[in-house]
Amino acid sequence: MEFGFLSILPPLVAIVLAIATRQVIVSLFIAIWLGASLLHAGPVAGFFRSVDTYMLESAADPWYAAILIFTMIIAGTLGLVTKAGGAQAIADALTKKAKTARGGMLAAFLMGIVIFFDDYSSCIIAGNTARPITDSLKISREKLSYIIDSTAAPVATIALISTWIGFELGVIGEGFAAIGQENVPVYLIFLQSIPFRFYSIFSIALVLILSITMKDYGPMYAAEVRARTTGKILRDGAIPLSAGDTEVLQPKAGTPLRWFNFVIPIVVIIVTTFVGLYVLGGGAEVGLMAAFGNADSSIVLLWASSLGCLVTLVMVLVQRLVPLQEAIDTIINGAKSVFPALIILVMAWALSYISGELGAADYLVAMVEKSGLAAFLLPLLIFFIACLMSFAMGTSWGTMGIVTPLAIPIAAAIGGPALLIPTLGAVLTGAIFGDHCSPLSDTTILSSTGAGSDHIDHVRTQLPYAVTSAIVAGVIGFIPAGLGVHPLISIVLGIAALIVFVKLVGKTTASAEMIKASKK
Repeated sequence: MEFGFLSILPPLVAIVLAIATRQVIVSLFIAIWLGASLLHAGPVAGFFRSVDTYMLESAADPWYAAILIFTMIIAGTLGLVTKAGGAQAIADALTKKAKTARGGMLAAFLMGIVIFFDDYSSCIIAGNTARPITDSLKISREKLSYIIDSTAAPVATIALISTWIGFELGVIGEGFAAIGQENVPVYLIFLQSIPFRFYSIFSIALVLILSITMKDYGPMYAAEVRARTTGKILRDGAIPLSAGDTEVLQPKAGTPLRWFNFVIPIVVIIVTTFVGLYVLGGGAEVGLMAAFGNADSSIVLLWASSLGCLVTLVMVLVQRLVPLQEAIDTIINGAKSVFPALIILVMAWALSYISGELGAADYLVAMVEKSGLAAFLLPLLIFFIACLMSFAMGTSWGTMGIVTPLAIPIAAAIGGPALLIPTLGAVLTGAIFGDHCSPLSDTTILSSTGAGSDHIDHVRTQLPYAVTSAIVAGVIGFIPAGLGVHPLISIVLGIAALIVFVKLVGKTTASAEMIKASKK
């Protein structure tokens, strides 16, 4: 049966409802139910097929099940690493070097880079650790919340191992399955997409540029002038978010803070991942990159996360940092923290499954071909759509789950293999825009919480910086990418453009501080 426009109705409903209600899970289920009803002649049969066919088969598929289990194990492991004080030890070591405002900003920046494994942990640990230092150095809370927010999701999404990996691999696999490529080397594709994550890369670069030059622009400049000249790290009347509800993420008072409790588990996970991919994919017989392409990344990630969890547990028990029962509870609580994301992932898989049976990809491809859209503009268009969706919804994962299975078939049809990776990168980094600066985003809220900033002040001061990175990503990143320009060239040119822009537009607080001093 040809469904025509009805084939894209379920994902459209998911998008519209998610933006309107900001309830991604409910919106996805309604979209699944609608699609199943179209396929199975009515809402009653559609409701039951939504659960016993599309959602069940999505969760029961061995590859998808491995991704779900890996995500829970890695989240539990990193929860235990944090509880043992390992991440806090690294953060404390960095802040000891901060003696000036520039040093304080760079210390907060480096903490966000080092705590790469989870955006939530990064916001809370970096914010709570850096806050006393930045307060003493007269750095505004708005600036601190911007720094930790810009080194949370933008870093976690391109890290080789993080709590994001399982989700991203899941949506990548589903996107390529929509074009009939069900056994693609998903982890290798993930690695290939990293240079095309222009928004994430430029967001991180902009933080570093602003910290080194000590320049700002827009509302952030006014906040920094206030903090530096008056010592008011918060504006009068500001309502800072409390970090009291995040104490569960912190090690207990008196816990020895040892750097190796962070480094060793992370190294074990990373090394096991790369060795596992190499060995399982054929090793020396086929070569490094071919081995990475041949290996089943879901199995390797299960190996790596399980071994990392075991090593972490043994280290914690041997050092008597946490009792066994508490360690197990911490692992379980860490796994629970990603449960909402796993629900979104299963539903995104189910919606993609239904969209495939309805022929949504074929219909969209036909429409795009009729529209005459220049193929090279597709990555830019997809990036723009992902930015708008994620900002309106406040969720990057929901955006990735909905857009990726639709974007990949369009890219394959109108641009061929050359556009697949740039378009994938456009979705995955465009989705970060909303996670980075939407007032509805959990990471944006946690950044305000960790830094002790007024939430609206954080959003207001950060938004011009996020828009700057997005414009550079679109113009210097995705337009050239659509034309086949190597991403490293765009990265170099984009960072150069940011440096020039900050030099021309940004201002330091030095003159304002001199005027203030002369009036005394």
